Amino acid sequence: MSGSDLLAALEPVLAVLNRLGVRHFVGGSVASSAHGVARASLDVDVVAELAPAHVATLVGALQNAFFVDEGRVRAAVTAGRSFNLIHLATMFKVDVFVSRGRPFDASSFARARVEHLSQDPAATGIPLASAEDVLLAKLEWFRKGGESSERQWEDVKGLLRVGGAALDAAYLRHWAPLLGVSDLLDRAFRESA
Repeated sequence: MSGSDLLAALEPVLAVLNRLGVRHFVGGSVASSAHGVARASLDVDVVAELAPAHVATLVGALQNAFFVDEGRVRAAVTAGRSFNLIHLATMFKVDVFVSRGRPFDASSFARARVEHLSQDPAATGIPLASAEDVLLAKLEWFRKGGESSERQWEDVKGLLRVGGAALDAAYLRHWAPLLGVSDLLDRAFRESA
């Protein structure tokens, strides 16, 4: 899957979120590739502060270009879970994670910065999660997934190797115990040294 396919699928979703005034950022493997070691991905993760009032407009705006199930979107938004959108032209998947309103989520939104992932200077910037927030989220997903995903673990180590001393270690040490991943952070520091 090419970078242009990723942007073709991602940009319409971000445009609708912008029109709705919904705070959002890109995380997951796209963000970890931007901050760490690049790897191919068949999906892109977006974290968004969606509310039930946004669902009809979101679905209406995307239904011609995406496979989107309004019932699943509504259920995910109500429960604070994730849903996916399949871009019909590229079959690229956009996973939308509804913010659960945790303090960590608020911090991640505040720290996200607009980055340019395209070589095209006219391309729109994309709000990207910080390296530290991506690392912490990946540790949390690694733990929730039974600590079995080598891809997640390699992404974490790649973020530490590439980020090195530029990473905010105090920030990582603050949030890791609150997310229940202090032991994993310590292990990742050891293994990436």
